[in-house]
Amino acid sequence: MDPPFVVGVDGSESSLRAVDWAADEAALHGVPLRLVNASLWERYEGAALAHDLGKPSGRSIAEDIVESAARRARRRAADVKISTAVLPEEPEYALVREGRNASALVLGTRGRGGIANLLLGSVSLTVAAHASCPVIVVRGNHDNQARAGLRGRILLGVGDASTAAVDFAYEEAKRRGVPLDAVRAWRRPAHETTDHPLLTGEPTRLHEEQAAEVLEAVLKDAPADMEVHRRTIEGPARRVLLAASHEADLLVVGARRRQPGHVGLQLGRVAHTVLHHSACPVAVVPERA
Repeated sequence: MDPPFVVGVDGSESSLRAVDWAADEAALHGVPLRLVNASLWERYEGAALAHDLGKPSGRSIAEDIVESAARRARRRAADVKISTAVLPEEPEYALVREGRNASALVLGTRGRGGIANLLLGSVSLTVAAHASCPVIVVRGNHDNQARAGLRGRILLGVGDASTAAVDFAYEEAKRRGVPLDAVRAWRRPAHETTDHPLLTGEPTRLHEEQAAEVLEAVLKDAPADMEVHRRTIEGPARRVLLAASHEADLLVVGARRRQPGHVGLQLGRVAHTVLHHSACPVAVVPERA
């Protein structure tokens, strides 16, 4: 059996949206669903102390959280095999490790509404930066519900090294039977602007052509039976993809991974920005350098 979709669950509304979304995806992909709660409750309270105080232990609370999430997932996807785990460790480390045997990691955002929910929590950001499998952050809805795809398209942000992200986007579009929108952003360097009337527009045309060539090269192996829309758009990639995310069910971007032992965040500015502000769920697909 293929590896499961793994969801980080902490009882928040955003994590419940992630459970809904992942249950739908697990059913679509025909894979199991694994719900994981990880926290350091053992460090801050012992089971004996909780018992003496007449309060439920941290583990009991965590078990209630994952079991409630499992019941929710079963109502949504009755045929999906579901397992749960409660892990007494840092959630970032636990989820990155879980990702080594996962089809994808699915996470929620931070906050319970309003401005707080526009920004990504540190756990989701760290996992997206270091996991060895695709990480999907469920964005776009703020009413404790994850809805089925309404836009009918997958959006792919095409970078300079997007092989894994492209393959992932093909698979997601194929599974859903929807078109793939592949977007390559481009910008004209400021030093190439000119006021000469005979050269007006020439730098712009050259940079746009280069973007189109990159797009064609990346998509040269696109499935013949898939509807693929190729678009080159002038502007910063972050702004271009955020605008396009309003018309997509899933935004796919690549994230180049450094060699093992590299210190520091492994997300580029584009992935970092869309994870914080996209209007739809975002899949960050690791690309090996």
